[in-house]
Amino acid sequence: MPTSAIRLAGRMSLALAAFATLVVAFLTFVVLTDGAGSGLAAWLLALGVGTAAALWRSRRRTRAARLVPFLPVIAAAALTASVCVPTAPTARQYPPALPFVATEHWSLATGSRVAVYHYPPAKPDAGHAIPLVYLNGGPVRGISLLDHRFLQLLAQQGYDVYTYEQAGGGRSDLLPMDQYTISRSVQDLTAFIDRLGRGTTDVLGFSSGAVVLTRALADPDAATRLHRAIIAEPGPVDGPTTGITGQKGRESARDLAPAMTGPRSTNVPRYAVAFGLLRLGLLTPHNALVGQAEGDNAFTAADLGSDTASAYCARDAHRIPVEDSAQNFSFSPAASLRIQQTVKDSPSIAPQLRQSRTPAMLMIAECSSQVRQWETTILADDPAIQRTQYMPGVGHHMWNGLDDNDDRAAAVITAFLQDKPAPLPNYPTRDEIPAFLHDHK
Repeated sequence: MPTSAIRLAGRMSLALAAFATLVVAFLTFVVLTDGAGSGLAAWLLALGVGTAAALWRSRRRTRAARLVPFLPVIAAAALTASVCVPTAPTARQYPPALPFVATEHWSLATGSRVAVYHYPPAKPDAGHAIPLVYLNGGPVRGISLLDHRFLQLLAQQGYDVYTYEQAGGGRSDLLPMDQYTISRSVQDLTAFIDRLGRGTTDVLGFSSGAVVLTRALADPDAATRLHRAIIAEPGPVDGPTTGITGQKGRESARDLAPAMTGPRSTNVPRYAVAFGLLRLGLLTPHNALVGQAEGDNAFTAADLGSDTASAYCARDAHRIPVEDSAQNFSFSPAASLRIQQTVKDSPSIAPQLRQSRTPAMLMIAECSSQVRQWETTILADDPAIQRTQYMPGVGHHMWNGLDDNDDRAAAVITAFLQDKPAPLPNYPTRDEIPAFLHDHK
């Protein structure tokens, strides 16, 4: 190779190294400043460091060559500047109204203002006088159209169904970031039931909604509002269970389903950096890089990636339904992480849960993406769980519109609410937990 080509390759390598170093320096400053000034503080620091280094390198060069060290600085500054410029609205843009159900807004005693949906019973004389409240998963996620259809099915069977999008999710108002806690979620549930004014209620909690419900069962004050509780596919409920890793259900569609289509905020440098550093725990949920409202506006269903596929069985990998529309989808990544962190930081609720007297049922999916011990720990600790229903042929999202899955889930739920014989075996029982885990069910 000619000497000139070797020199050119060496200079190019040095320029690329300088460029990469400045980008890494920028990201480091973003973390150290917690994104101050929408990332501008980190950008100015990186630019200052790069400019100083370029000046030092150019001090003994000829006039024509003095600009060369500044080229990687200019390139890095241009790239990192894109992280500091919002491309989504910085004021919250709420989803439009749904055409099939009215959206009410209730101000709760806690200070939360939540979006409420009511599906009155299609058969008012069906004898189900106690209202049913649904807590969706997320946390801090709008209620999907798939869930709305399932709630309509329960209403068609005579149940008076209420649901609300938890504070910060969907059409509900945002909270200051430090107010998103698992305790606040329980308080909001209690306040919602009080605002409903119908006495005790039956509550169906799914995924993170099941976590809120379980913690309500362990809270003597909240538990007095609960008539019956259905704990469906719960996540970890406290710090000790959060630390449990390992065994899950049968194979899910996580690595088998086609990639989700649609726009992704993570294709934009600003949100790729913000959400990536959030997920890694390097930015705090209340960081100054991307505000809560902007993050909510930017995040799309496609950003969930394989998380959606993990809620379905492997056999359903190529027919996963569209859970939501782009217009209705809403998820707050920062607030969600904030609530999850408060669960992780909380002490064990087992002593309180062992005092529970509210009749409860646990629902477990065959292809669950949840750690099995998150579910079986609740079964072991709550003496008031009267039955467990192991749902064959479904993943984490048990009512999903496929085949007869909605009807089977509804049959299990309604049988418990009416105190009728369960359509499935009571499995696993508390005594069967060791064998259930051993058999990797």
